[in-house]
Amino acid sequence: MTSPQTPTTAEELRGAGLRVTAARVALLETVREGDHLGVEAIASGVRDRVGHISLQAVYEALHALTTAGLVRRIEPPGSPARFEGRVGDNHHHLVCRSCSAVLDVDCAVGHAPCLTASDDRGFAIDEAEVIYWGLCPDCSTARTA
Repeated sequence: MTSPQTPTTAEELRGAGLRVTAARVALLETVREGDHLGVEAIASGVRDRVGHISLQAVYEALHALTTAGLVRRIEPPGSPARFEGRVGDNHHHLVCRSCSAVLDVDCAVGHAPCLTASDDRGFAIDEAEVIYWGLCPDCSTARTA
């Protein structure tokens, strides 16, 4: 019995109803290989793969990929937008107040912090976005040293 093959980046783009271009393939792969990258870092990664691309084209492609659900945009308050390839699992983030590092953390469980709205006001809630703020281990160690 053969296991199902993972779709290629081009097949994922087509499956999401998007036109396949070298820039979109490079962008999606850059985001997935990166770690909560900002637009400038994504543009640099795409340029390393395919040559010149305008910042406007990167913004437009990120918008299309985010709308299609292939990329997730996060915007911790006070920080520029960042993008990640981990989508569809409602995970949360840890953000360092000092160096702005962003790390994934799986959904919170248990009683606190509460992820069930006290009054959903008729909404069909399907996602809770939580950002845990603090100091990463490196910044915490540096601060106590």
